[in-house]
Amino acid sequence: MRLVQAAIFLIFLLAVGIFAMQNTDVMTFRFASWTLTGPVALLTIAVYLLGMLSGWTVVAYVQNSLRRVAQHPRT
Repeated sequence: MRLVQAAIFLIFLLAVGIFAMQNTDVMTFRFASWTLTGPVALLTIAVYLLGMLSGWTVVAYVQNSLRRVAQHPRT
């Protein structure tokens, strides 16, 4: 199983590397009063990491909620 996980991880890293090399154009990102200018690949990776962080937060919240419900069932 670890070999399969390692292979998937290496394929993902290869895809990210190819994406970064092919998308060197500069892009300006505006949100509210913030402005960020950088390569498309860098901004895409930043958005991906923020999405992972928010996803982990939601999953942790749901797991904690389910755990609390299981510990204190309604009678």
